[in-house]
Amino acid sequence: MTSRHPVRRVFHGVKSFFYGEHLSAFPWVGPMQRYDVPKFKADVRASVNVTLLAVLQGIAFAAIADLPIVYGIIGSIVASIVAPFFAGSRHTILGPTNATAFMLFSFFAASPELRAREMELIPLLVLMVGLFCLIGAILRVADLLQYISRSVLVGYVAGASILILTNQSKHVLGLTLDEQRTRTFFGGLNQLVENLSLTQWQPLLAASTTFLCYILLMKKRPRWPNFAIMLLVSSAIWGALSYHGIGSFGGLERFQTFSLVDLMPKGPDLSRSGIFDDFSSLIGLAFALAFLASLENTIMAKTLAARTGELAKVNQDMFAVGMANIACALTGGMPASGSLTRSALNESSGSRTRFSSLYSGIFTLAICLLMALSPQWGLPLIDFVPKATLAALIIGQALTLFNLPNIKVCLRSTPDDAAVLIATFAASLIAPLDTAIFLGVAVSIALFLRRASRPYLVEYNASDSGDLREIREKTNRNNPSISLVHVEGDLFFGATEIFRSQIQRITEDPSLKVIILRLKNARHLDATSVMAMQELIYFVRSQKRHLIISGCPRSIYRVLKSSGLLAVLQADCDVAAGESNVFPEIPSNPNLSNRCALKRAQQLLGTNKADLLIFVDQKKT
Repeated sequence: MTSRHPVRRVFHGVKSFFYGEHLSAFPWVGPMQRYDVPKFKADVRASVNVTLLAVLQGIAFAAIADLPIVYGIIGSIVASIVAPFFAGSRHTILGPTNATAFMLFSFFAASPELRAREMELIPLLVLMVGLFCLIGAILRVADLLQYISRSVLVGYVAGASILILTNQSKHVLGLTLDEQRTRTFFGGLNQLVENLSLTQWQPLLAASTTFLCYILLMKKRPRWPNFAIMLLVSSAIWGALSYHGIGSFGGLERFQTFSLVDLMPKGPDLSRSGIFDDFSSLIGLAFALAFLASLENTIMAKTLAARTGELAKVNQDMFAVGMANIACALTGGMPASGSLTRSALNESSGSRTRFSSLYSGIFTLAICLLMALSPQWGLPLIDFVPKATLAALIIGQALTLFNLPNIKVCLRSTPDDAAVLIATFAASLIAPLDTAIFLGVAVSIALFLRRASRPYLVEYNASDSGDLREIREKTNRNNPSISLVHVEGDLFFGATEIFRSQIQRITEDPSLKVIILRLKNARHLDATSVMAMQELIYFVRSQKRHLIISGCPRSIYRVLKSSGLLAVLQADCDVAAGESNVFPEIPSNPNLSNRCALKRAQQLLGTNKADLLIFVDQKKT
């Protein structure tokens, strides 16, 4: 039996909320107990394919974030190893992504004082991202992400791809730009135009040939690992020319090989002075990264679930994102998110269980150690990777992020989707990305609330034969004494004022004496709705009219009673004589409440017959 005490009622509501979807601390135990040799072989084969992509994307995304490449590789390793022990999906591969990497760059490029301490702040930032994701998973925030329009992510990714293209162009052209003026698209574009005359032909030649060959391979052999192939080929050619100082290519800028010392854990120093000031400076970015990582991960999980037929456990996956980021914070990695490309490759390569991600992380670690030890053997591998050729490949990937089919769908579907896409895309070019994504979300929610809070009413007359006929012309309108208003849909705070104004418009008819609100299909009655309905009751009574409630379900009746509105409705009734202004729904006979309400209306009018005008929601007709 449900408690009537308000505190206990709130407690039971909170308890049921948290137990709505159980989070498992050890989701890997069951798959481990059912593990066998065929699954192991399939997982190892899939992980080999994922490993090469993970290494190269780790390098590329660190370059996008303008961080040492070791941050991207460590992020790929740690996230791949930790995530499968907490994830709900068996195909999930976590690590750095394009969108999170460029958000990181955009923030620090706009804050020179923080940019000087970026290496010190990254572990703290990633820790905060992980904690936000953990809290969000416990609060089941991932369930709410389904209410964020997909147009937001499409617009954000499209804007980020343009920014990536602009930012990486400086490496292609061999230019050194003022970072404070390149934090937005227009600032970066202006800098490129101003310094175009300083372009160096060596990086431009290396980048353009790499880019053209990459595009050609993508058209001829789209299923090949073209990014890896072209990075290896361009490093073998242009990197070797630069490394050995052959001709004019000796000055071609290259990445620097990291050492074993660079792989040592670099966790956040929480005891240093000024830690709370840093926390305050980073909290907005951390929240934006946590939101974006969770949104990317949710979309990825649902996309894979649609392919495999499995149930997407989005809150469990969000929990895995949180744990992966905390692990990355303690080891010195970049923020981790769900990678759709690596996860899709994992699934298409025949992965059977979550442990393929673990094997991929272990193989990536082995390659990372090989890179760190390579200088001791006289062949520093990373020193052969020119920044210009990697920038050309990143630009090639960025162009694929500008997904024209998805953009066309958003622009053509509804005006609201188009508005959300354009607003998010424009904001990403003008404002920092951590601000742009929330602006897009705000526009999306505002447009949704506008749609949800705009009820439409259509007038119907009841003919002598009992048929309902819509009145299209005001000249054909009867003058009824009873109005039956069908309230269908949400009556939350956003819809309250419009609903009340429409009811008041109905009362402009001088012949109208009784309003019957049929709440059978009404939902989400809240405090704002209760107060507005109470004001409506007083307004109707001030005009010597009456308001009756009909067909309200148990949930609505409970709100009316607990809020005290039921007593207000019954104020002019002789309860002892059986009079009532509220007639709850009777499931066995749905029309009985209407019949009782009409009898009560006739009683108030002192007649056994009255003209009737019926209002229903246009969206339901």
